Amino acid sequence: MSKIAIVTDSNSGITQAEGARRGIHVLPMPFMIDEVTYYEDIDLTQEQFYEKLKSGANIATSQPSPDSVTSLWDKLLQEYDEIVHIPMSSGLSGSCQSAMAFAADYDGRVQVVNNQRISVTQRQSALDALQLAAAGKNAAEIKEFLENDKFNSSIYIMLDTLYYLKKGGRITPAAAAIGTMLRLKPVLTIQGEKLDAFAKARTTSQGKSMMINAIKKDINERFGGMTEDKHIWLQIAYTHDRAAAEQFRTEVEAEFPGYDIHIDPLSLSVACHIGPGSLALACCKKINV
Repeated sequence: MSKIAIVTDSNSGITQAEGARRGIHVLPMPFMIDEVTYYEDIDLTQEQFYEKLKSGANIATSQPSPDSVTSLWDKLLQEYDEIVHIPMSSGLSGSCQSAMAFAADYDGRVQVVNNQRISVTQRQSALDALQLAAAGKNAAEIKEFLENDKFNSSIYIMLDTLYYLKKGGRITPAAAAIGTMLRLKPVLTIQGEKLDAFAKARTTSQGKSMMINAIKKDINERFGGMTEDKHIWLQIAYTHDRAAAEQFRTEVEAEFPGYDIHIDPLSLSVACHIGPGSLALACCKKINV
């Protein structure tokens, strides 16, 4: 049986410490902040990031350098037979396509998974890959499994402010002004490649209800309904406000009794575009090996 290394990036929400504990290798994502390069969870913490965001710093996301990717692979291939690399969604970053191009030089020993996930759903893919490797699947089989499984997940994200979408040019200043005046809470969704508009809530409470109902609908219509064996993973992600996420978990637990609900900070690569105070609710269908 091949010895397989599982690699993902910090967009998954897996910290360096958790990765070391679980046996997952985490590539830190780079950020340019006022023309200085920082690496998530290496020399840029969550708190530092939000302090810089609040101060009005010029923040831009970036892809990992070719050398940082291939150097990690080269090091791992001294110990492992194969690598499964799970980057963030190809629809949200070019890092997936870049990794696929780099892998062409590795004679099939590196398999890059393009399953279009981010944050807690990307994290679940890395955990699923560990499970598949333990079951004896090789890297190519794990890649095929995860890519076939890519639509067995959903994520909905409620924004607290439109300021950062406006700043990034993703909505017009006029639309942002109207939305702010009406105190709208946009709910976005990631279903496949893109981050798209889903609904507009007037209050935080309404937005949370929309996300819960959307997840229920997906479970019932796409994932086989609610079952006694709890065949769905439920996850909450947030930007900056852990207390709000814990409160939301209480509300989600009331709607999904008996389910374990994982909470993680939302990827900083997404957070820089949507700002603090956002909440997300996600689900992934558990795999059968």
